[in-house]
Amino acid sequence: MKLPWDKNNNSKGAESANNDASSNQTSTSTSVAHKAESDQPLPKGYTPPKGRPTPKRREVELERGIVGRQSLAPAESYSQQRQKRKELKASMSKEEYKAYKNKERDARLKRQREAQAAMDRGEEAYLMDRDKGEVRRFARDWIDARRFASNFVMPVAIALLVVMLVGNFYPEFAATASIFAMLLMAVFFVEGISTGIRVNKAARAKFPETTETGFALGYYAYSRSVQPRKWRTPRARVEVGAEV
Repeated sequence: MKLPWDKNNNSKGAESANNDASSNQTSTSTSVAHKAESDQPLPKGYTPPKGRPTPKRREVELERGIVGRQSLAPAESYSQQRQKRKELKASMSKEEYKAYKNKERDARLKRQREAQAAMDRGEEAYLMDRDKGEVRRFARDWIDARRFASNFVMPVAIALLVVMLVGNFYPEFAATASIFAMLLMAVFFVEGISTGIRVNKAARAKFPETTETGFALGYYAYSRSVQPRKWRTPRARVEVGAEV
């Protein structure tokens, strides 16, 4: 039963209900709008904020050394690199530039050591062109598994220098040493020809479709045999006497 004095209360309740409904509708439309905005694709090149200031290029280069600038080096001429180095030096204090140079040197030495270690291990990506390929790897192993008189070429060459110096005071000794040296050179020459023939025969038996020329492969094998075992690069992978 509706009383006359309840008219104002009912109107107030209706107004509050209408206000609640409108506020709910507004919040719903706002959430829908936010959701629609979130579903829209972000513009190209948009990056969210990092929450920290972007470091300066000079600070990055000082931290990373030459490694951070290496990708720019091939596209720049020597004069451009020199000009950039001058500008970099001018933008730094004496202590900062000294620290940068030290880091640059340490990074360069580290890369050189890593590359040399990889070359010693025989990793294909770090080898010189003359050492690449399975045929050349087989030739190295074939040489490393054997002993040759040519292993003493370098010690003999050093001894000949000493003989030449001593020969100025002892001509008779120099004449005898010269004959002995000529015999050794003949032995080395004959062994070099024999080594080239044998390594070519073994390589072609293992790799029938190889395109290596006989002279190039033979010379490569002999040039390795004249080096002392510990000086060879890549390092020997097999022991003397191993089956290859």
